[in-house]
Amino acid sequence: MASKAAAMAAVWSENILQLLKRMNNFYSTGSSSAKYLRFEIAGEQVGWIPTKVASMLSSYPEWFSPPHQGAVSLNPSLDSYERRTEAVDAFLQTLRRESSLSCLRGWRDEKYSVMPKFSDAPLMCMERAATSLFGVKRYGVHINGYTVNESGEVSMWLARRSPTKQTYPGLLDNLAAGGLAAGVGIKETVVKECQEEACIPAALAEMARPVGTVSYTYEDEEGVFPEIQFVFDLKLPPQFKPSVGDGEVQEFYFLPLDKVKELVATDDFKPNCAMVVLDFLIRHSFIDPDNEPLYQEFVAGLHQTV
Repeated sequence: MASKAAAMAAVWSENILQLLKRMNNFYSTGSSSAKYLRFEIAGEQVGWIPTKVASMLSSYPEWFSPPHQGAVSLNPSLDSYERRTEAVDAFLQTLRRESSLSCLRGWRDEKYSVMPKFSDAPLMCMERAATSLFGVKRYGVHINGYTVNESGEVSMWLARRSPTKQTYPGLLDNLAAGGLAAGVGIKETVVKECQEEACIPAALAEMARPVGTVSYTYEDEEGVFPEIQFVFDLKLPPQFKPSVGDGEVQEFYFLPLDKVKELVATDDFKPNCAMVVLDFLIRHSFIDPDNEPLYQEFVAGLHQTV
């Protein structure tokens, strides 16, 4: 029995390790990162552009400078936030009409800020669905909703995404989460997403505590995704039950933490949300270095920044 349990634990650990490797594959050995060009604005790198997109940019010299020394830049004449935003939006609208790029079929009319670091002033903003074409950093918030009963046992609320979601339909998700839109604050986004997705009153959502970030960079057929998620823990009253709000969630589950731990290593979980839960399990000592041989690899894989 002990050997069977050890074997199951080893399989769980390996599945988690493979998840983290997939979510950090852009800089791994054998990736196609060498085929990407730096995307620069006013001399600052803000992203990575795949060669197929770089070739499209060459047809628009009024907006983009030719590739030079491994980089593609916005035309220096676009010297303000507004001009850059308008030019790139015009380019993207043209691509949307004329190309078959799959990511643009998910156009959301939601803008993300573009800057070298989160602490920097935005240089422009860009349609969310197009960010992978330029490899710009994307930021979001994820909220772990959990309760602690009188015996000290921890349970967590998970959401199952709507089957009509544009990305990862039907998979398990955190209690609430969302991208950080241009001009909207982090805590403001937390409260908004809690209200919209889980019908959590603002007064309760305001109690969510910032506990760090989870960061990773991966590539797929749509481009490169350097993402940083601001993570919040929200301890909920035992009697509270979230309910479906804006239709992005089909239902909620209230599960003991051992079941949640089991699920994060399966394909039933949206990958970056599984990482957020893994971070919760580590921070709350449900995974500890004496019992998890891959503990250090897990911690490193949750915090890969560039």
